[in-house]
Amino acid sequence: MSVEDGSANHGRLLASVRGPQDVKRMSTEELRLLAAEIRDFLVAKVSRTGGHLGPNLGVVELTLAMHRVFDSPRDRFLFDTGHQAYVHKMVTGRQDGFDRLRQRGGLSGYPSQAESEHDLIENSHASTALSYADGLAKAYALRGEPRSVVAVVGDGALTGGMCWEALNNIAAARNPLVIVVNDNGRSYAPTIGGLAEHLSTLRLNPGYEKVLDVVKDALGSTPLVGRPMYEVLHAVKKGIKDAVAPQAMFEDLGIKYVGPVDGHDLPAVESALRAAKNFGGPVIVHAVTRKGYGYRPAEEDEADRLHGPSSAFDIETGKLLAAPSVKWTHVFADELVAIADERPDVVGITAAMAEPTGIAALARKYPKRVYDVGIAEQHAATSAAGLALGGLHPVVAVYATFLNRAFDQVLLDVAMHKLPVTFVLDRAGITGPDGPSHYGIWDMSVFGVVPGIRIAAPRDAATLREELREAVAVDDGPTVLRFPTGTVAADLPAVRRIGSVDVLAESARTDVLLVAVGAFGQLGVEVASRVAEQGYGVTVVDPRWVRPVPEELVALAGAHRLVVTVEDGVRTGGVGDALAKALRDADVQVPLRDLGVPAQWHPHGTRAQILADLGLTAQDVARDVTGWISLLDQSIEPVRVPANGGTAGNGAGKGHTTRQG
Repeated sequence: MSVEDGSANHGRLLASVRGPQDVKRMSTEELRLLAAEIRDFLVAKVSRTGGHLGPNLGVVELTLAMHRVFDSPRDRFLFDTGHQAYVHKMVTGRQDGFDRLRQRGGLSGYPSQAESEHDLIENSHASTALSYADGLAKAYALRGEPRSVVAVVGDGALTGGMCWEALNNIAAARNPLVIVVNDNGRSYAPTIGGLAEHLSTLRLNPGYEKVLDVVKDALGSTPLVGRPMYEVLHAVKKGIKDAVAPQAMFEDLGIKYVGPVDGHDLPAVESALRAAKNFGGPVIVHAVTRKGYGYRPAEEDEADRLHGPSSAFDIETGKLLAAPSVKWTHVFADELVAIADERPDVVGITAAMAEPTGIAALARKYPKRVYDVGIAEQHAATSAAGLALGGLHPVVAVYATFLNRAFDQVLLDVAMHKLPVTFVLDRAGITGPDGPSHYGIWDMSVFGVVPGIRIAAPRDAATLREELREAVAVDDGPTVLRFPTGTVAADLPAVRRIGSVDVLAESARTDVLLVAVGAFGQLGVEVASRVAEQGYGVTVVDPRWVRPVPEELVALAGAHRLVVTVEDGVRTGGVGDALAKALRDADVQVPLRDLGVPAQWHPHGTRAQILADLGLTAQDVARDVTGWISLLDQSIEPVRVPANGGTAGNGAGKGHTTRQG
């Protein structure tokens, strides 16, 4: 009874599960049926909302075994990235919330402290759970609390350096701690790296224990030579096992290793977890699973096993229901390949996300010129520095939120050496359903302080192509190209270009200079039209390159009565901050208002919903701009704030600051 064989499950057992205690009472046969019902439920719900499907289909039995062996929430479960926590949510009484999964007011796509006492961490950046677990186990030991800590870590996460820093400390502390390695050979795509090859080798030889038993039985019945021959073969077998399995590596650290165990054999997983729980020290339980298990469209999807369908899909085929559209990522991928055709020195780097970032297109045409480093953004940045030192121009494609992890490397390993490395940041700005850990709102502020860095924010497909070419043409320092998620905006041609600044709209009156950053170009034009109805003139410009601040932008500001910036990033240290500083340095005395994202944790929802909450819509901005310029007409001085940027906004959701240039 599963999605794969097409039978219908009515969810009787699943409906009876309101907490882990209900799972503990079930028989082996009931658990088998429950697992099938859970898979049906997952496919049915995620097919309507989108979400992380493949990872959760692969951990059904594993999650049930965890809740049978341990006592959540007293025993703490820490899911690395949280992609695979949907089954945990179902077992802990949150089935009803799946109708609005990843939607406003519904369940988060990751563990969430606000949802349940069974969730402890909700940071969905990979390779962090073992460090949390190390500290938590130390805290319980120091406080004398006999509580278990269980960290579920994918083999993909083990490609991240933090995991190995944590393992070193976990081994030294020797506190009770269970590390479940969910080994499906994939993060998004197949896992890359040396450890992955070890695990892959082991997965490809699952029968060697059985083979040895057969040989033992056969040779045991052979007189004289039987037993000695078996001993020789056993020694050979041990050598092979040490060569292909990771237990020697872990046990050399001082961490007990159990496995590999079939992650879809619930009794076997349960037995391994009970042994680990009772050991009294750090234990790794190696569970081999199949991402997308039990749902044929997922198992047959070679790209990512239906890792995370972005929207509703057809249950029979696994194909998205929405008509295909041109995404920002697609435009980048196509242009990068075109550039690589012309320049053999251009190479690509990604951190376990070749398909989601578009680097896969380059890899398909030039496989030797693309490097997937695994979930290791820090290494990606410094490896890129090495490639640049070797005469190449690396293009590092990651999600905007993930480059934050490599700030030190960008600063000191790339920028300080003035190396030509281009960082392409997908999912910049408010991204929506994945929530606060995935919002790419920090990059312009965080990386804006890096000396010599150049940051571009294209507004449409045409400027993305143009600015990518400009970025890879830079040979004396790092460049950043950032763009949002989703469907690419319609092309918005400039009226004219002044230096590097595009003028998108202008009026005979020069009341307001509206600086529309990146994808807010169209919003800026709409604002100008609305404000014109009130009798004011607005010049809308797209700076194209927001770092360093273009000199032409400062000159334009001086020719207007009011400057307003609008950006899809945090205001502190953002484009508005940078322009205000440039105006002060140039002694341009013009008031400036900056609109952007407050530096807070914003809930999940659609991009449009959250931008509306923040007052970043054409209607809201037009109303604000009209109000501010009308104050100047009345000769009412705008609120003055210190140069360090005090807030004079109208609430946390709609932050804006008035600065006197």
